[in-house]
Amino acid sequence: MNDQSIDDSTHSISWVSYILHLIVAVSAVIPGAQMGPALLVVAIIIDLVKKGDAQDWERTHFSYRIRTVIWAALLYLVTAPLWFFFVFPGWLAWVAISIWFLYRIVQGMVRLNGQRPVTD
Repeated sequence: MNDQSIDDSTHSISWVSYILHLIVAVSAVIPGAQMGPALLVVAIIIDLVKKGDAQDWERTHFSYRIRTVIWAALLYLVTAPLWFFFVFPGWLAWVAISIWFLYRIVQGMVRLNGQRPVTD
């Protein structure tokens, strides 16, 4: 019985984290709606702290979100110089990364709703 309450709590926390990630991802896609960095820090801290409490399939969601954020950050960092030299290619690169980030978050939410693990 106590394990079930832990599972429900972790499941709820996982949804909160996905919603924070979703807000960040939508903000990244919509120009001028950059409210993401602070929320992203909160979401990644939640993921890092609560990953150990999650059970089996749900743990894959925490790892998935952490990997998604790390890859997105690296891609944004690598493509940042494009903004200084060529504005249009920089914009295109960041739009593509943002759409990829949004896709990954929505895909994870769909799998979490179906109580299925996430695979890359």
